[in-house]
Amino acid sequence: MKRRPFIAGNWKMHLTASEAEGLVRAVVKGLHGNEEMDIAVAPPFPYLLPAAKWLAGTPVALAAQNLHWEPQGAYTGEVSGVMLRDAGCCYVIVGHSERRQFFHETNETVCRRLKAALAAKLIPILCVGETLEERRRGMTRQLVETQILEALKGIPSGDLTNLVVAYEPVWAIGTGETATPGQAQEIHDAIRGLMKKVVGEETARQIRIQYGGSVKPDNARELMSQPDIDGALVGGASLKAESFLAIIRAGL
Repeated sequence: MKRRPFIAGNWKMHLTASEAEGLVRAVVKGLHGNEEMDIAVAPPFPYLLPAAKWLAGTPVALAAQNLHWEPQGAYTGEVSGVMLRDAGCCYVIVGHSERRQFFHETNETVCRRLKAALAAKLIPILCVGETLEERRRGMTRQLVETQILEALKGIPSGDLTNLVVAYEPVWAIGTGETATPGQAQEIHDAIRGLMKKVVGEETARQIRIQYGGSVKPDNARELMSQPDIDGALVGGASLKAESFLAIIRAGL
């Protein structure tokens, strides 16, 4: 089954407002209008509202980088799914390895955030992946499967038809190192197999699984040519229109 590719750019904590606007406009201008895929960008929180206006009427959707699990409350510094939806977001990244590493996210809190995203009618991009030490110890498949199962705990399978999973080996994020297409496909295939058990074969065939971790124009085509790699979650290369557009073209 051929799934519609999905390429998203995670800007992390980069760019000023003027740089963000320039990047959005350059990406939109560089699209040919016939891209048979879904495209999204995830700016920092302060730029979500203006980015929604810059992207209005374009093929590029808006994503957020995180959300809190409560719809409102006394949670200084946090942002709810309700707010993100109101700001114009369609997608939200959940459980990115940097959130797990630096902000002590756990599988339990990732599950709570995932439920909040679904409640707010946002499409979650669930990030999973192993560290270099975990890969060396042969724990990759076990760890990724545990991350997914615990993130989806208590969520009805019927709510997961639009779920996006992003496999991001932690050792490849921002390092210049990339899993080989074969290594990435092996884990994507395992994720697809696990999802068949969780949501059934038909839904599992529809769920898109992105690869993330030092995706660049020179490796994107080979990665996305693998049968179970349905797109990319792009970090640093999404901060320049030229490289992000080249990755988009590689996915066609």
